[in-house]
Amino acid sequence: MTDQISYEVTLEDLAALMKRTAGVSVDPDQFARQADAGFDTFGLDSLGLLGIVAELEKRYGLSMPPDAERCKSPAEFLALINSALTTGV
Repeated sequence: MTDQISYEVTLEDLAALMKRTAGVSVDPDQFARQADAGFDTFGLDSLGLLGIVAELEKRYGLSMPPDAERCKSPAEFLALINSALTTGV
């Protein structure tokens, strides 16, 4: 039997990262309701998203997919990031 640690970034984690790395505060309820809306809806630009990607790479010791900083919505971003964390790629 192998011990596999599974990581998952949640909307709450992403909201905290947005605040810490980009200074963008979002209402958690609105964020959850509008997870398919564009990051620009929440005031996050591509540079802010790049900072979040860098923070996640540092946190998990993995390179994130090159498309991560091009994701348009929180839902798209989390799907890509969590897939990478699950597969280790």
